[in-house]
Amino acid sequence: MTNIKNLYGLILAGGFSRRMGQDKALMMYHGKPQIEYVNDLLGKHCAKVFLSKRPDQKTYKEISAIDDTQDFLNIGPLGGILSAMKAYPEISWLVIACDLPFVTNETLEFLIQNRNPRKLATAFKSTHDGLPEPLCAIWEAHGYLKILEFLKKDIHCPCKVLINSNTHLLEQANPQWLDNINDSKEFQTALRRLHA
Repeated sequence: MTNIKNLYGLILAGGFSRRMGQDKALMMYHGKPQIEYVNDLLGKHCAKVFLSKRPDQKTYKEISAIDDTQDFLNIGPLGGILSAMKAYPEISWLVIACDLPFVTNETLEFLIQNRNPRKLATAFKSTHDGLPEPLCAIWEAHGYLKILEFLKKDIHCPCKVLINSNTHLLEQANPQWLDNINDSKEFQTALRRLHA
């Protein structure tokens, strides 16, 4: 595996984890905090890896951070993506949320190998509803201004952005790759599935 020079990794960890009751980035699925697991995965494929966080959050160990900028505060994951794009305008971003414990090296290899850089983004289809999964996707640098147009229309949902854009959609080779975990019951179920 070789790092792609113009592709950086972005770990989305700016949520409040209210349903989980603790920081989802620090949950242990693979013998280490999830944020470390995702950082290690992205580091195999991306030239650099950054943590996307709120300005009031602490940074995590050795992972460089990009705070949500004033222009993109309090609009959820899209704010983190736009803040990263604004900080590095020439860079495309492989974005992963920190609550996806079933993402593997195979997931990212499949995403990168099937990437279409001419589209706004390359994303997987959800196995639950067929909609784009924006939080394990490659967002292309040239899409920044297009995304800003959605913001002007008060559209903050990254899924809606992808639905209404020129998005390259992929079928998941493994239907559980993008199952996300939101509460303690789902966490225990995920642990059983991972270690079965």
